[in-house]
Amino acid sequence: MAVRLPVELLTPAKLSKAQNESLNDLAIAALVREVSRRKGLSAHNRIIARREKIKQKTGTQPSSVGLIHQLRSGESRND
Repeated sequence: MAVRLPVELLTPAKLSKAQNESLNDLAIAALVREVSRRKGLSAHNRIIARREKIKQKTGTQPSSVGLIHQLRSGESRND
């Protein structure tokens, strides 16, 4: 597969790669990061959509911070 890089990107790419790194290695590393970033963004969007769906179904849930502090300090829910 051949990939054409714009000239305005090729020069900075050559300057930023390590001496023992090829442009192919640099492109592969960039693609791996971008694919990972896009997967993460997609998962984030699915989480946001699921949260909204649950919120519409059940309403906003009360904060559990107080309960967590009680449990950490050894108090039970019934105290």
